[in-house]
Formats: sequence, structure tokens, C-alpha cells
Amino acid sequence: MLRFRHFRALTVAVFMAACAAPFEHAVAQGADAATVKRGEYLARAGDCIACHTLPAGKTFGGGRPMDTPFGTLFTPNISSDKETGIGKWSADEFFTMMHSGKSRDGSLLYPAMPYASYTKVTRADSDAIYAFLMSTPPVHQPNRSHELRFPFNHRELLIGWRSLFFREGEYQPDAAQSAEWNRGAYLVEGLGHCSMCHTAINALGGNVKSKAFEGGLIPIQNWYAPSLTSNKEAGLGDWSIDEIVGLLHAGVSSRGAVYGPMAEVVYDSLQYLTEEDVRAMAVYLKALPARSGDKPAPPSQAVVEQKTSLSPLGKKIYEAQCAECHAAQGQGKPPDFPPLANNQSIEMSSAVNPIRMVLNGGYPPGTFKNPKPYGMPPFAQSLSDVEVAAVVTYIRTAWGNHGAPVSVKEVNELRSAPLY
Repeated sequence: MLRFRHFRALTVAVFMAACAAPFEHAVAQGADAATVKRGEYLARAGDCIACHTLPAGKTFGGGRPMDTPFGTLFTPNISSDKETGIGKWSADEFFTMMHSGKSRDGSLLYPAMPYASYTKVTRADSDAIYAFLMSTPPVHQPNRSHELRFPFNHRELLIGWRSLFFREGEYQPDAAQSAEWNRGAYLVEGLGHCSMCHTAINALGGNVKSKAFEGGLIPIQNWYAPSLTSNKEAGLGDWSIDEIVGLLHAGVSSRGAVYGPMAEVVYDSLQYLTEEDVRAMAVYLKALPARSGDKPAPPSQAVVEQKTSLSPLGKKIYEAQCAECHAAQGQGKPPDFPPLANNQSIEMSSAVNPIRMVLNGGYPPGTFKNPKPYGMPPFAQSLSDVEVAAVVTYIRTAWGNHGAPVSVKEVNELRSAPLY
């Protein structure tokens, strides 16, 4: 984890150095400095660096592998290089790619590129992002071919996928809502492409629109993206706007901290946005309707017996290993050490995230508002599968928490999962 954070810090340092360079290249192509600067900001909002830059690699050089249920995709070079990047693309071709999910040669893009969200981006914003990318240093790095299994390696099948899951069109403001709400909707649904992770994915790799923003397992990364609509999952129903802003902007708040893939989003993207834009996102998220069916089912007899058998061991481990930071009653020591009691991310239906945190540890992102985050050590080497299951069961069921116990099998399956 420390190595990963070092790589990410180095990547962002290189990115910032590139952005500090003069804008002569872009100006020579007709883009003014203000447009390039706005494009840089919008590229941050779209989190382009996260996918198109290898850890410790050259900024926007692509090549980052994305393991999917259908095989491995490799992100393309989007630097200004004329041979291996997008240096020969026109602004029209770039907008067509963002808006319709079609490359310069007309080939259909795989939906790991979130064009189903980017289609909502306005032409002016697309042109600004294009101007910024044209201003960055060229990276001569040929693209890698995808390694997809048959029949997914046949792009023509994407025609069917697109008919089911893609609707082309720029974001249209809702006149019944405030300007702040509309700005938040534009960022969340468009550039931020939040639904890519926070909406369940079906067997065809498409978001289940009837479950929009209700959360789901991220198959690429083996983490669980919590719901943004209901009290049970993410807890946004009783979070204040300030608490949501704090989490998105700083990576920590009095209600918890971000880890895993969301830590990378905050580190690479959200911390760089203005507080006004992050607040607009919070206003929109806060307004998302709660969904039905959020109440947990009564525990079965088997679940009760599992809790009874694991909790005593879990309590012993918690008191020895966890209580010093998270406090005896799970109240934590915010913002450095998040609370575990009454924490929806601990109680949600999936136990993937708390299991992974105990196994792998981790840090919230280092941000402008929280430059020296406190981290959690990994326990994969010191605790057995039974012990991890016991302590996670304990924190999900103690202090009034209503999470279900976890099994030893669940822990074992996640023990070998990659960090990202």
C-alpha cells in the first residue's frame, strides 16, 4: 500500500509539473491559456489521469490494465503525441469520441471508457479538455492490444450492448431545480461518472438503471461501492451537506473516511475541485431519492448461531488490536480514526470493504485539507481467516450495529484480491 501511494504521489507530481509548463503548444493550435486552464480543471473532474496513467508512468501515456470479467483492457495513450497519442485528432473527433463512444477511425469503444456518462458533457467543456490534452507533453508509448476472451473480442457485439445501455445526449438542465443542483447533477452524472461504480452491473457489463446509485460490487477492483441513495448503505439520508463535502474534498469527515478505489478518486480528482463544485455534487447526491427495500431481513437462526460463535473471539481481537484507535465502544477518534459504531459502511449488506480493510489496511488519501492522513496496518499476515471473520463479525454486530456476520469462506476469497 505504501508503495502504491508513493507511485501515485510521483504520478501526480509529474502531472503537476507538466501543467506548470507554458501553454505555447496549445496557443499555437488556437487555444488560449484560459481555455487550457479550464480544460485542466475539467480533466480533473473527469478523473482522466487515474485510468490513463500507469503508477509511476508518464502522464496520460495509457497502458494501465483493467481486469474485467471479460478479459483485460488496456487504457489508451491520450497524450499529445502524434503517433501513439491523440495529437492528430481534431476537436470534432475528440467530441465525437466523448459524445458517441466512437474512436477517430469509427470503431466502437468498450464501455470501460465511461462514454455513457461523458456523452452528457457539453461541447464547450469537451473542447476545453481537448485543448488541455493538446498542451501536455507528448508521450511516445504505443497502445497495447486488449486481451479479451471470445466472443467479447469482437467489437461488433458492442452494437447490441449500446442499444441496451447507451443513450447519447448532452446533459439538459432541469428548470425545476436550482442552478446548484443542476451543476451537481452535471458533475455526478457526466464528468464524474459516479454511476460507473455506484450502480450495480449486470452480466453483460451494463449498469442496471432501475438500481441507479444503489451501490454494487466493482468487479474490476473487488471493492463494494456503497449506495448513494439510502440510509442503510451510504448513510447520505442523515448526513449533512457539510459532512458529504468533507468526505469528498478531504477524504475524511466525522462520519468516516474513504479507502480503496474511492481514495484514488479523491486523491486524483475531487480534492482539486472548488468547494462550490463539491458542494453542488453533495446537494445533488443528498437529493437522490431513497429506494424501497432497504430494510434488512430478520436474521436467520444460522446467522444468529454464527454471530454467537464468532463474536467472543472477535471481541477479544478487537480489544487487543483495534480499540486503541477506534475506541472501546467503536466511537473512533474522528477525523483521524473513523467511528465503527453506527457506521453505515460497516453495516451495509456487503462485508467486502471491512474485510479488505482488516486484511490489507490502507490510508485515506493525502489531500490539501488532510495532508498527513493516519493509516491502518494490514492484518493479513497476523490473523487467520477465522480470526478476521470473527473481528469483522464483531464490529458489524456490536454497539447497536445491524450488519450480518461474515463467514470464513468470504474472508478466504478476498485474501488474494489485488489492492486495486
